[in-house]
Amino acid sequence: GTAWSKDIWLAFREIHEVGYRYVEAFIGSFLEYYNGDKPEQLQKRMDGLGVHFATISNGSPMETHFEDPARHDKIIEEHLRLVRFIKRLGCKHLKINTGGRRPTGTTDEDLKHMAAVLNDLGRRINEEGLKFGVHAHMWSQFENRREIDYIMANTDPKHIMFVLDTGHINMAGIDPVELARTLGHRVLEYHLKDTKKEWLGGAKGRVDHPDMQKDPPFFPLGHGGVDFVALKAHLDKIGWRGWMVVQLDSSPGQPPKEAARVSAQYIQKTLGLKL
Repeated sequence: GTAWSKDIWLAFREIHEVGYRYVEAFIGSFLEYYNGDKPEQLQKRMDGLGVHFATISNGSPMETHFEDPARHDKIIEEHLRLVRFIKRLGCKHLKINTGGRRPTGTTDEDLKHMAAVLNDLGRRINEEGLKFGVHAHMWSQFENRREIDYIMANTDPKHIMFVLDTGHINMAGIDPVELARTLGHRVLEYHLKDTKKEWLGGAKGRVDHPDMQKDPPFFPLGHGGVDFVALKAHLDKIGWRGWMVVQLDSSPGQPPKEAARVSAQYIQKTLGLKL
């Protein structure tokens, strides 16, 4: 919702009131603490709200052109700086997005360069003591099955893991439950969001830039586009452990706090999980 997008501290406060204890956000929201190298002050503010970071993601103003070898040194330097910062906030992993998708899409050459820098980065992040996962996200360099299969096959499973976002995977035309079964323990973290009922099992075609207010693609959990019960059954079966982050990009029909409450109730009552 707009209130939350304008004020992350309000969002954190309301999320906590609904019962969530951990949050994930982008580094762009905390630049005064980041650029001043003041994780202790940020931690103090979070403690005051009663929430903790699962992790803090990369993003603007960081370099995210993973497909460009000329920028690889800068990418590694900036991401290691972020790792060292979030480590001091108690985070155990870094989740990243890749940069914006070019009109021509992601080429084989792009994928080769992306895999190279991700391998390098993952190894170094692991040396710092954190795990590392890359998020497939619509409209980024890394969104569809071909790209996911390539990056997973051409990066070291010891160092590079996957962040599976049920909403974005569904919009890319992939069944998130099937992908979860395929990747198993290579999934570091799940982003949980529901989608339109008719997209169950994967949208029939790639969904391009829907209007988040007038035609929202994402909904609180239990709407029907993602089979979370089947996902939970699979994760229980393989004994998967990790973060599951509930997300909702827009909430035109109700205040974001109410949407967060719907998802919280679904997680507790239907999935039998604790917040």
